[in-house]
Amino acid sequence: MDRIRRFWGWGFEDAGLSHAEERALAKRIQPFIDIAPHPIIPPTPDELHLPAPRITPPDSLDPWCQSDDVARAGHTYGKSFRDVVRALERRWERPPDVVASPVDEDGVIAVLDWASRIDAVVIPYGGGSSVVGGVEAPANDDRPVISCDLGRLDRVLEVDSVSRAALIQAGVYGPSLEAQLRPHGLTLRHYPQSFEVSSLGGWIATRAGGHYATLHTHIDDFVESVRAVTPAGLWESRRLPGSGAGPSPDRLLLGSEGILGVITEAWMRLQDRPRFRASGVARFATFAEGARSARALAQSGLWPSNCRLLDAGEAMMTGAGSGEAHLLLIGFESADHPVDLAMARAAELARDHGGIVEIRRDGDGGQEHLDASDQWRSSFLRAPYIRDSLVCLGLISETFETAITWDRFDSFVDDIRACAENALRAVGAWPALVSCRLTHVYPDGAAPYFTILAPGQSSGRLAQWQEVKAEVMGAIVAGGGTVTHHHAVGRDHRPGYDLERPSLFAAQLRAAKRVVDPGAMLNPGVLIDP
Repeated sequence: MDRIRRFWGWGFEDAGLSHAEERALAKRIQPFIDIAPHPIIPPTPDELHLPAPRITPPDSLDPWCQSDDVARAGHTYGKSFRDVVRALERRWERPPDVVASPVDEDGVIAVLDWASRIDAVVIPYGGGSSVVGGVEAPANDDRPVISCDLGRLDRVLEVDSVSRAALIQAGVYGPSLEAQLRPHGLTLRHYPQSFEVSSLGGWIATRAGGHYATLHTHIDDFVESVRAVTPAGLWESRRLPGSGAGPSPDRLLLGSEGILGVITEAWMRLQDRPRFRASGVARFATFAEGARSARALAQSGLWPSNCRLLDAGEAMMTGAGSGEAHLLLIGFESADHPVDLAMARAAELARDHGGIVEIRRDGDGGQEHLDASDQWRSSFLRAPYIRDSLVCLGLISETFETAITWDRFDSFVDDIRACAENALRAVGAWPALVSCRLTHVYPDGAAPYFTILAPGQSSGRLAQWQEVKAEVMGAIVAGGGTVTHHHAVGRDHRPGYDLERPSLFAAQLRAAKRVVDPGAMLNPGVLIDP
C-alpha cells in the first residue's frame, strides 16, 4: 500500500510527530520562546476549494494526468517555512491547472509538445522538497500551468559493475534507488536530508548536497552523463570518466533548476557499500576551537565522512548535547579497509585544538556505545517534521545555509549571527534562538548552516519572515558568502543570486535558455528572467 504524502507540508501523513511528541516539543521550547496556546490545525482535503483548471489534457495524455484539488494543492508549493504557512492559512496561490505524471521519456516529450501548443508553463517536479520556492508557479505569468511530475520514471535501467556506474531514471526517490542498487553491492552514497522524499533528477537540477561532509559533498561528483528533454529537442552528454573537451554540457544542467530542460535519466558513478566504520565526538569550550579543529581535519587529507560541528545551542535543541559544550561529530567509513587509524589521527587533531574526544568503533564489541552522533542523526532525519510542528505552534522556523573561506570564517559567522538576532528583535520576534552548525568542510572553507526559531505574530509571520530573510541574505552577500550552498536558488534566493552571479554570465544563461526553450515555458523566473 502506497504511503500518503502530505499535501500541505513535509513528507508522509504517517511519519509526523505524535500528539505526545508535539506536547513534549512544546514543553522543551517553552522556557526559551513564547508558543501560541492553541496549535494551528493543518488543512484537510475537504477544505480545498481551488480555482477550476483552465486547461484539459488531450485524450492521449489524460490517463496519467490529474486535475483534482488534492493533487493540485500538493504540487502548488515546495516545503519551505513560507510554503507551510501559506498552506496552514488555506492559501493556494497559483496552483497548477494539471499535474502530469508521464510514465516514460516519450510522455515527457508529449507534455512539452502539448504545453507548446497551448502556450503553458511547465514546472518539472521531482519530490517537491524544495525549500526555496523552486517548484511553484511564477506570480507574474498568467499562462496555464502544468506540473510535470517525474515520479513514475523510477527505475535503475542498467548497472555497469565493472565501471561502478548505473543508468538511472530521474524520478526515482532515494530509498528506492538504494534498494535497487543493494543487490549489486553498490550504493550512490548520496544522502541529503530530503533523501526519503526527493529524486535523482531533483538532486541534479539543484546541485544537492549530501550528508557526507568532505570529498564528495555534492551530487556533481557522481554525475557521469545526463539526458534531458527540452522544447527544442533532446540534450544528452557522452558517458565518460572525464574529459577536457570544452565546457561540459553536464555542468550546465547541474543546478539548472528546470529552466533548460526536464532531466529524464543519468549515468551515475557508484561506490561499493561500506563495511568498516568508526566515529567519535569531540567536545569544545568554544565554537571557534571546534571550527579550527574542523579546518585541521579538512586540510589533513583524511577525508572523514562526517565532520559536523554543532554549536552548544544546536546540540541542545537536537538532543545531542546538554548545551554546555560545542560538539564536533567525526566519522569514517570504507568498503576496502579498516578506518581505526584515520579515526585515531582525527582524535589527535581534535585534542590538539582543545577537544575532549570519545571514540566509538562499530562492531568491535569493546567500546562504550556513544549516542551523541546517533541522537543528532535521528533528529536530523526528523527535522523537517519537527519544523512543521513548530510552525503549527505559531513559531518562525527558518534556516540559512552558505559557504565561506576559512580566512573570513570567524568574523562572517559572528556577523551573520548578530544580523539575524538584530533582525528578529526589529520585527518583534524575540526572545529567539539562533544556532549554527557546519554541514560540510573543505580545505579552503566551510558551510555554516544557521537555524532560527522565534515567536511569530499570529497574522504577520510571513511579513516578519520576509524582513528577517532579506536582512540575513543581504549580510551573507555583503560578507562574501554564497546565497546557497546546497538548497538551490529558486524564487526565494533570486535577489541574492542576482548580486552574487556575474552579470555577463546571466546574459550567457539567458542566451542558452533562448536556444533550448524559445517560448520560455520551463520554470520561468527561476535563476533568470526570460
